[in-house]
Amino acid sequence: MDGTSTDPQQLGIHWDGAVNAWHIAGCLYRMGRREWLTDAGWQQMYDAGIRTVIDLRTVSEGQPREADPVVSAEVTSRIQIVHCPTEDPSNEEFTALFGPYLRDPAHYADYVRLFADKLATVFRAIAAAPGGVVVHCAAGRDRSGIIAVILQNLAGASDEEIIRGYQQGMRGINERHRHHRAPHAHDAYLEEDALEAVLASRSASLLEFAHSLDAVAFLTAHGVSEAEVTAICTKLGSRTDQRSQAAPS
Repeated sequence: MDGTSTDPQQLGIHWDGAVNAWHIAGCLYRMGRREWLTDAGWQQMYDAGIRTVIDLRTVSEGQPREADPVVSAEVTSRIQIVHCPTEDPSNEEFTALFGPYLRDPAHYADYVRLFADKLATVFRAIAAAPGGVVVHCAAGRDRSGIIAVILQNLAGASDEEIIRGYQQGMRGINERHRHHRAPHAHDAYLEEDALEAVLASRSASLLEFAHSLDAVAFLTAHGVSEAEVTAICTKLGSRTDQRSQAAPS
């Protein structure tokens, strides 16, 4: 067993040291920063079929932290790291809209508008990637969340699945903040009542974004080829394949 559950209520991934790691669909996964993984976690990820990790962060975010485990080049070298930053923090509209970083699905549509070409590059990387793929940002919540929603849109996921995916990511990083200080004061740990209120508001915004999205149209409009979309759908698994086969010609 590779530690991956097929029960949609239990899609947490248990790679040692991984924070906020979740199964999206097929052989595609998401998580927080990869520097949290231990040697054992990298091995478990490899054993689960992961051969590509796509880093959505800017270069400046990839600096090691004092508490990060020391890992060997031997275990990391077998998995390809692809850098695909999804944003340009120097963009003046970015700061005006999002502050120091994206943290609310109410802003996902503006984020996609600002950085459509960068996001399309991520999907071309997914299409080209050998083996299973993990996409990660810093917290494993919003940037990886946008990628997850677009993938779920391609896979024909239900509203319930889309909301659950976001709430898992939100709860996952919030639980991390219970024991480890958050990097920003406005992203501190939330007690359950406060978290539920935030989740309710953000889940509504997430569905509004998801319903406005035509993933195929978005990707092809920004340079992702039909063959690449097909490759991504193949990675998403049988449900996507069945949906494609059932579609009228």
